[in-house]
Amino acid sequence: MGRRTVFFVSDQTGVTAETLGHSLMTQFEGLEFRAVTLPFVSTLDKAVEAARRIDRAALDDGVRPIVFSTLVQDDLRDVVRRANGLCLDFFAAFVGPLEQELDTRSTHRTGRAHGIADLALYSARINATNFALANDDGMGGDYAHADVILIGVSRCGKTPTCLYLALQYGIFAANYPLTEEDLESGRLPERLEPHRGKLFALTIRPERLQQIRNERRPQSRYASAQQVRYELRAAEALVARHGIPSLDTTDCSIEEIASRILNTTGIERRKRA
Repeated sequence: MGRRTVFFVSDQTGVTAETLGHSLMTQFEGLEFRAVTLPFVSTLDKAVEAARRIDRAALDDGVRPIVFSTLVQDDLRDVVRRANGLCLDFFAAFVGPLEQELDTRSTHRTGRAHGIADLALYSARINATNFALANDDGMGGDYAHADVILIGVSRCGKTPTCLYLALQYGIFAANYPLTEEDLESGRLPERLEPHRGKLFALTIRPERLQQIRNERRPQSRYASAQQVRYELRAAEALVARHGIPSLDTTDCSIEEIASRILNTTGIERRKRA
């Protein structure tokens, strides 16, 4: 089978359609997909144009595209469903059965998934993001207000994980890079000692870490196989000595890393409204 075109159609940004659609498409290995996002399809004219693009892709590819839709309005959904594609309508798939079960008609209002429905929760995520930035890479050191403190060697995924925890869940996450001095001493940094209960370690396989570091500083001692192996061995020994929970991030997505940290630590998710 050749390349298949995949459309993500939404009356808002398309983030939900992309997230759900990509999660499903990753289950099919060995296939090539061309992704096309059609956001802000909020009028009949835009829905008609989206249908035309789907029909055109079917003609050009010689096979109908796959369409993931999160359109809310019935008239817009009907237009897209009539296009020459396999239309997977998330709204129809889930809202219809929920209406039946709850014996209540849904509002069919657009923008509900990403609107600022809870200002306090939105503000919490912004504050958490500012906290993560201020306490990144050992800076700031406001560990007393942190929900979790990620530790590990340089480039193992601490910063992006902290930002994801902040943006997605409103978690106050700080991170501290274990330096050569820390690793040689085999002791926890003095700044972290009072906050042992908040520590969570990230590690990574040597070959992957070397690849990442080499992209940043090619042919350097920092990216050498010997240095990478030493740092990881020393960091893992330190973590084990102090009984700090840890996770190998090599094969994990950022979403999975964050979820595993929260499940292990028991920190409450401050979810979107």
